[in-house]
Amino acid sequence: MKALSNADFFRGPLMVKIAAFLFISITFFYVGKHWSDGYQQLVFFTTTTTPTPQTPSVSISPNNDKLFNISSLAENSLPPVPAPGVVVAEGAVVPPPPPPPSDSIQRFGIVDENGTMSDEFEVGEFDPDEVVENWGVGNGTEVENGDAGGSRRARVKRFELCPSNMREYIPCLDNEQAIKKLKSTERGERFERHCPEPRRGLNCLVPPPKDYKTPIPWPKSRDEVWFSNVPHTRLVEDKGGQNWIFRVKNKFKFPGGGTQFIHGADEYLDHMSKMVPEIAFGQNTRVVLDVGCGVASFGAYLLSRNVITMSIAPKDVHENQIQFALERGVPAMVAAFATHRLLYPSQAFDLIHCSRCRINWTRDDGILLLEVDRMLRAGGYFVWAAQPVYKHEEALEEQWKEMLNLTTRLCWEFVKKDGYIAVWKKPLNNSCYLNREEGTNPPLCDLSDDPDKVWYADLKACITRLPENGYGAIVPKWPDRLRTPPDRLQSIQFDAYISRKELYTAEYKYWMDIVGGFVRALKWKKIRLRNVMDMKAGFGGFAAALNDHGLNSWVMNVVPVSGPNTLPVIYDRGLIGVMHDWCEPFDTYPRTYDLLHAASLFSLERKRCNISTIMLEMDRILRPGGRVYIRDSLSIMDELKEIADAMGWHVTLRDTSEGPHASYRLFVGDKRLLRP
Repeated sequence: MKALSNADFFRGPLMVKIAAFLFISITFFYVGKHWSDGYQQLVFFTTTTTPTPQTPSVSISPNNDKLFNISSLAENSLPPVPAPGVVVAEGAVVPPPPPPPSDSIQRFGIVDENGTMSDEFEVGEFDPDEVVENWGVGNGTEVENGDAGGSRRARVKRFELCPSNMREYIPCLDNEQAIKKLKSTERGERFERHCPEPRRGLNCLVPPPKDYKTPIPWPKSRDEVWFSNVPHTRLVEDKGGQNWIFRVKNKFKFPGGGTQFIHGADEYLDHMSKMVPEIAFGQNTRVVLDVGCGVASFGAYLLSRNVITMSIAPKDVHENQIQFALERGVPAMVAAFATHRLLYPSQAFDLIHCSRCRINWTRDDGILLLEVDRMLRAGGYFVWAAQPVYKHEEALEEQWKEMLNLTTRLCWEFVKKDGYIAVWKKPLNNSCYLNREEGTNPPLCDLSDDPDKVWYADLKACITRLPENGYGAIVPKWPDRLRTPPDRLQSIQFDAYISRKELYTAEYKYWMDIVGGFVRALKWKKIRLRNVMDMKAGFGGFAAALNDHGLNSWVMNVVPVSGPNTLPVIYDRGLIGVMHDWCEPFDTYPRTYDLLHAASLFSLERKRCNISTIMLEMDRILRPGGRVYIRDSLSIMDELKEIADAMGWHVTLRDTSEGPHASYRLFVGDKRLLRP
């Protein structure tokens, strides 16, 4: 039955129509082909094989060199216009332009050869064998013609390497000419900032030591570093018997001791916690300042207790102690108690520590301890471990009495003395200050004084008032304080009509997304990112995102003086940072950071200073093999790349998450190891 139905189908009228249509189509095809023989014809396809993918080329149309009269297609067609400067005779035919060169496609990003997004690619690591040898000793320059007015400008094609004696050069602290002109140095003025004049600043690349090696990664670097990276033995000679540091063959070893804790930093921290349990490292106490830090073993061992420490010391006779700290991967910077405020905000630190820091706290009516008071959070602790605490000698006992007298007038509560450690606590409000006897010194600072104004601000012999609204006195325990908008957020002076809390939350979410992309696409967890600097930190959202994505790094959050002072907020959320003007050098040794991050910094600072000045400073403080991530406007990218090429960096430009048509780009630079 089924077979019969199929036979009837083929005998039906439908199949007759289909067969007729095919016959007519084939007939017209052959008639048309025969009719067109001998005539010029447009070829729309070809059966020739295409070039292989290994040798990309531009295909030539089969209609090349054939002439067609198509004037009838448009009565008003205009004749072809030859290229400027080319004279064409009447009736002559302008030959087609030559095909573009078949250069290989230069690929950026993570799109494979099939146009498919992929995260299967490798991120370049610093290879110590990939060294740029014979970089040169002279700046290569060329002169470019400018506009029609005849202006010309010099462009540096290659920055020279500085002399080898500048390998530890810190411009604002090694300015010998300015230091010699100081009227007095008895208060430590020589250890403060004395920057070169703008036209006499750094204009070369600070070279590494002769046998520089890739730094030992954290956490192993806490206990040992390469001798060749910091080839100085002065600390070993001076402090070898105090368990600070010693040398074993080609490495420096750090046993974790100090002058006052020769049995190790862990035992010292345990002792402190038993003395005052309310200190509660990692909960109540999150941000610490270590004054006269040595090689920063105190801060290094606090890291395992969820405490981040700003370790500071001057560049004095033990001038490389901060360099050792940073080589170890511990937060540190060069700073000194002298005549100016330190570059940290009021109520920044939960605890300030001084162990044999060689500072006379009671000199000049206690002006140096008043600076400690300004930076100490309301309710925070001051820990002093020094000979006057425990030695019974007449001169030392007199110093102890002076210290007790001064701290009493500061309204500090003497908490406890145990062995060689003494602890005081700062009050939570101004009530004690206001109830002191009339005429008691030091007085309260004037109401007009801004305790967060720190850039080249003189020390003041007065007590910094605490905010009447209690801002800064109470912060959540760590880690809740990292994400909780602090009260002092409302005191930040900047132009905004939207809620500051909304801006704070939006910044954090934004950087969480961006850093998440870096972790996934650029494999940030597989590369060395220990010492990180955010050059325009805002509320510290970038640093918070690094923490919450589990990256084993710490961040120096820099707040430029040219913008709003958000530094108090950064400290309130449990991070560290510093105020700085990027038109001047930063107070750190060369080769001390693994990653420099700058978002919208250059488009802001280019109005104030030369971009190359900032870039050269970045090169100075960046380790060979270190990375730079700059998110900024398109208008500045060409200039940044030009300068980076002159410094020997390897540079790529990437699209941001907004896509290729966004007004921003991501500049990624890798610093290479240069040899003379």
